[in-house]
Amino acid sequence: MNNSALFLQRFGLRYPIIQAPMAGVSTPELVAAVSEAGGLGSLALGASSVEQARKMIAATQALTNKAFNVNVFCHLTPTRDAKVEQAWVDYLSPKFAEFNAAPPVQLSEIYQSFLDNPEMLALFLEMKPAIVSFHFNLPAKHVVEQLQSQGIYTMGTATNLAEALLIKEAGIDAIIAQGIEAGGHRGMFNVDADDEQLTTYDLVQLLSQHIDLPIIAAGGIMDGQDILIALEKGAVAAQLGTAFILCPESAASDAYRQKLKSQEAANTQLTAAISGRPARGIVNQFIRIAQQENCPKIPDYPIAYDVGKQLNAAASQSGSDDFAAHWAGQNASKAREMPAKELIKVLVKEMNI
Repeated sequence: MNNSALFLQRFGLRYPIIQAPMAGVSTPELVAAVSEAGGLGSLALGASSVEQARKMIAATQALTNKAFNVNVFCHLTPTRDAKVEQAWVDYLSPKFAEFNAAPPVQLSEIYQSFLDNPEMLALFLEMKPAIVSFHFNLPAKHVVEQLQSQGIYTMGTATNLAEALLIKEAGIDAIIAQGIEAGGHRGMFNVDADDEQLTTYDLVQLLSQHIDLPIIAAGGIMDGQDILIALEKGAVAAQLGTAFILCPESAASDAYRQKLKSQEAANTQLTAAISGRPARGIVNQFIRIAQQENCPKIPDYPIAYDVGKQLNAAASQSGSDDFAAHWAGQNASKAREMPAKELIKVLVKEMNI
């Protein structure tokens, strides 16, 4: 039995298809639909409080008894710098004024890292989701061991070989190989390090040559042919995010859906402007603002995200969606609008399995 078959067998999956966790987009309904259809659904909890996470896990468990993944953010505690933060707010102030809104007076760390959240760990140990995956970094080895002691499988995101080796060293069970094509936030451990910008397939091939752990391909994968190539390169499964955004079960807004169905979806870029961390989204005015020569240093994640969300709220009230985080991968224009169950069927048909 090959590695892919072993991975599928472990979680009772029929197909090597994982729906990516997407904060603000993935819902219990989407996760359950994917898992019920034979793939692996993923619940994004990085932007959730412990109480919100409890409700979402419970809602998903009520909809399916199949395995699903829960994902958390493991970003390091942000460095607060009042001057940097004020300079960023000042730089964006004309835009707030354009929408008749006052810029924020103070900023906060809107998302708590899993590294600083023992209550979230306790929740997982209590509710025992099949899989817990980590983004932006890794928890301590003893945390990983606590999860595994309850039968919980663990996965960590890597964008290069060095991060993948740290995942193996931490005793984590599998690696999500996130290529440069991926929509949403880059899983880089250190945002100040040079980004090797490896493509999904190159990264999967590199990791499979050096590390004997199951590898999941993530980034720019939109159809059955893409999945097959990922498996040929050494992946046990493929993780698709943007491909599921247009499913009716997702929580994507109407504006987000319209943007993804427009010609603009073909133009995505990495930016730190919206959140303070590199993330790939459909190019809009917010992304273009950060490309100007006089753009100041952007505050750390998620401090910058506090400003970004407030600016988007002000813009939205004035009827503009040009400051939203419309995260999307490089092949976003290939997204298809259909129920998640149907999308899984289409992907499987395209794979000829």
